[in-house]
Amino acid sequence: MFKRSVKFASAAILMAGLAPALATAAGESINPAGEKLYKSACLACHMAGVAGAPKVGDKARWSALTAKGMDALMHTTINGKGAMPPRGATKADDATLQAAVEYMISKSQ
Repeated sequence: MFKRSVKFASAAILMAGLAPALATAAGESINPAGEKLYKSACLACHMAGVAGAPKVGDKARWSALTAKGMDALMHTTINGKGAMPPRGATKADDATLQAAVEYMISKSQ
């Protein structure tokens, strides 16, 4: 009985750790706040590629950006770049900004 409980607990822990990766691979947002922020603020530029913003769905462009790593993406998101103002002109906290970036990446793979 104990061995079965340990195996079940180990499997549950493993699956819980993989859940965010599986959600991203399935195209779902890890954090619903990311999708909400994207739809309320980021979409205006990232849907149409305004002023050179990487369009959501552009696999090649996002692949090049993600190759630089999340730290580089967050640096740009927090500090702004080109026509993009810092924090995308929002008051979102870092975690919500990262969730929005992760959402855009998930829709661009």
